[in-house]
Amino acid sequence: MNPIKNWQEEKRSAYFYHLIANYESHPLRKKLFENLALAAEEQAAIWARQVKTPLSFQLSVRDRLVSYLLMQFGPERLRYVLSAMKVRGMSIFNTLNHEHKHRWLSMSGNLRAAVFGVNDGLVSNMSLLLGMVGAHAQHPTIIIAGIAGLLAGACSMAAGEFVSVRSQREVLEYQIGLERSELELYPEEEIQELTLIYQARGLVKEEAEKLSRLLINNPETALDTLAREELGLNPAELPSPMGAMLSSFLTFAMGALIPVIPFLVGDYVGNLSISMGLTALSLLAVGALLSLFTNTSALLSSIRMLCIGAAAGGITYGIGRLMSVVLT
Repeated sequence: MNPIKNWQEEKRSAYFYHLIANYESHPLRKKLFENLALAAEEQAAIWARQVKTPLSFQLSVRDRLVSYLLMQFGPERLRYVLSAMKVRGMSIFNTLNHEHKHRWLSMSGNLRAAVFGVNDGLVSNMSLLLGMVGAHAQHPTIIIAGIAGLLAGACSMAAGEFVSVRSQREVLEYQIGLERSELELYPEEEIQELTLIYQARGLVKEEAEKLSRLLINNPETALDTLAREELGLNPAELPSPMGAMLSSFLTFAMGALIPVIPFLVGDYVGNLSISMGLTALSLLAVGALLSLFTNTSALLSSIRMLCIGAAAGGITYGIGRLMSVVLT
């Protein structure tokens, strides 16, 4: 462990606790963050004693930006950003049935990502095919373009999702690692912080402290409890980069394959019409599924999705026709 780095982490946490307390109107929450600020200062002092050189704390550019956003929008709206910066106590902004909601949001988030993946594949590849048709490309060229668009788009989506989720997981693993180290170095301070969080949730001090000691003194629950209550994380449900990568690849490929299927059957006059019809039906289905997340009319959502796809296809078809005229 790097004492200087840990000192800086605790000093930054203390700064944000003071800032949150200043803008928090709820008395229990205000008291919680005031006490967390004092606890962070004490922990910073522990690290400072291990360093012989003088220490000077300064806010980074990121800290100043988050401070500004915090003053504008409040801690509740920035709780995920603050959790990523290891500011504890953010779990008190969640409801009592947080775990149930967390799982539902996780499941619905995955489903929504899958629906958007299919939609991206549909719109991008249908638009590509329309552009090729507009440019008067031959049937084999259209098929090659469709397959190339499918593979290129799916690989791009998969790579982007892998990097994004891998970075997110590294941040979460780093935060959990810090909690593990702090639990080993000063368990009493961790108990006091957890006690403050439970007090802010309505437990009396004696009950909150008893519960905190019971959880922290149990090796099987200590780290899990701290990660959940202080950081709002579930160590058992960290996102999988490989899973996200494969999911993005498959969902995009599924959507991108639909417009290509009629052209794979053979060179027929009605290939384009059938392709457009399949894509239109798929876009209507995607719009209906998305209405589950937006709480809007399924019909309205379907028509909107169809119009967006039609606009994208029309633009690329027009560009293909223009390029055909210019290049011939």
